[in-house]
Amino acid sequence: MTDAPLVAVLDYGSGNVHSAVKALAAAGADARLTADRGLIQDAAGLVVPGVGAFRAVMEALRAQRGDEAIERRLAGGLPVLGICVGMQVLFGRGIERGTDVEGMGQWPGVVTELDAPVLPHIGWDTVRAGEGSRLFQGIEDERFYFVHSFGAQQWTLEVTRPFAPPVLTWCDYGAPFLAAVENGPLSATQFHPEKSGDAGIRLLKNWIGTL
Repeated sequence: MTDAPLVAVLDYGSGNVHSAVKALAAAGADARLTADRGLIQDAAGLVVPGVGAFRAVMEALRAQRGDEAIERRLAGGLPVLGICVGMQVLFGRGIERGTDVEGMGQWPGVVTELDAPVLPHIGWDTVRAGEGSRLFQGIEDERFYFVHSFGAQQWTLEVTRPFAPPVLTWCDYGAPFLAAVENGPLSATQFHPEKSGDAGIRLLKNWIGTL
């Protein structure tokens, strides 16, 4: 039996992180909530949770230099998984209620309010898994738990050979928005795998299997 891979859950003051740690452990990881720079860099995988507003998450990340830790891992090709607002801040900008905030810019694009008659988008929903997805392998038809009012509604990054094109997974709520992205070492989900029951555990297990 192989040892469980070490997965660091970035501790930068975001709420509701313990459920993510428990879900990762259930999926087979040695999951640790940490702000230790050495551990974050050495871990097989890094999970970036995010709850609340885009601005608050970016401010907290920068205050703890979490954005630098994420960028350092990605520069070395080391896996990172963003969850909910932890996905949103990977884009270039976020606009919430008239406030325009600079994101991490790992992907171009703007996170904006969903075009839906009822917000927030809360509850279980199906997704359209992208072709060749590893995250959704075996769970393409499952439902996942969302709670958000904002999202990335367009994908503008152009990838040319020899780089593999990203795998994009969409969900429809009023209009299409990105439910997940798999782009080299960087993956992210708008929904909460840790709140998505067996399907969420399976998704985390799929991600851990890539480490």
